[in-house]
Amino acid sequence: MPTPTSDPHAQHAVLTAGPPLSDARAALVLVHGRGASAESILSLYDELSAPGVCALAPQAANHTWYPHSFLAPTASNEPFLTSALSRLKQIVHDIQSAGIPAARMALLGFSQGACLVSEFAARHPQPYGAVIAFTGGLIGPPGTARNYAGSLGGANMFLGSSDPDPHVPFARVQESAQVFKQMGASVELRRYPGMPHTINEEELQVARDMLQRLTTVKE
Repeated sequence: MPTPTSDPHAQHAVLTAGPPLSDARAALVLVHGRGASAESILSLYDELSAPGVCALAPQAANHTWYPHSFLAPTASNEPFLTSALSRLKQIVHDIQSAGIPAARMALLGFSQGACLVSEFAARHPQPYGAVIAFTGGLIGPPGTARNYAGSLGGANMFLGSSDPDPHVPFARVQESAQVFKQMGASVELRRYPGMPHTINEEELQVARDMLQRLTTVKE
């Protein structure tokens, strides 16, 4: 069994909103940012107007998925980063075990949560119905090799970011978008000059539209 030290996020709660997975048409994983909470990111559910979608929001240990910048050497963020990615992997497994395929699944994160969602999608590529990164990008210092295995198979991805941003260089968001395209995703990138470190209404509308499409996917 993993210890709290080696897997710090494993035993923390996953909050939910909307119908249970067993009754849902689609699923949405919401990942909060540094210093925030599952409860705070779950409050987006009502704003996203997603009937028929089960939302799941995991809580990070001490409200932080990993201790240092996402641009720091990857080893300096361990074991927290591996634990965080494992937490998302378990949630995605639970969703698919409930009969909801990747095509009807959305992964959404803000800031540190957006970085985590981006890295998870790259390391565990599937044809996700939506991957939404509000001000975030792939994790690792400049020059990190992006030799991810597998294909995103047409996954729909949206990356929106302020520029300049105090935490996320826009160049990293651009690099991430290019990596995702090379992995077979359909990527939309939007830059918001001068926007504070937040989520704007245009980004929320993009997310609403993407989630609405999930509930109409035909198998």
